[in-house]
Amino acid sequence: MSEYLHSERHNRLLKEMDHDPYHSKRKIKEPTKCPDCGAVFHKGRWTWGQAPDDAHEDLCPACHRIHDRIPAGYLTLSGEFFNEHKDEIMHLIRNLEEKERAEHPLKRIIDVEDQDGATVVTFTDAHLTHGAAEAVYHAYKGEMDATYGDEDILIRATWSR
Repeated sequence: MSEYLHSERHNRLLKEMDHDPYHSKRKIKEPTKCPDCGAVFHKGRWTWGQAPDDAHEDLCPACHRIHDRIPAGYLTLSGEFFNEHKDEIMHLIRNLEEKERAEHPLKRIIDVEDQDGATVVTFTDAHLTHGAAEAVYHAYKGEMDATYGDEDILIRATWSR
């Protein structure tokens, strides 16, 4: 990967952190425990771990998004092939989410809904959304598209075959 592309992505990630309303603008007290999922904010990031008894409590950004039902990403899956292999494809997406969530508590699936002959998976993280779309594309080919919204904090991805 060229330095230019790496630099551009890095700048986009910093821009996302500045403009995402679900990333706290105030300094979070350390340690803080999320009362919903148990993630702990420590050393400047949310991780899985044991919080001390005197830890502050506040919703992590992922639980806040889940509570508000405001996804950072939508992945719409459709097509005859998808309908025939739905369980297998959804298993791939859930495995990816489990792997990512184990390392990064803020990367989660919010919901899976069937809508108008397609399945829409919503995510708490734009990068996880794009990663899930790419994983399905690499495993099953087909057609994939991803469009970022304003400030790169929302992604709408589609895959069909």
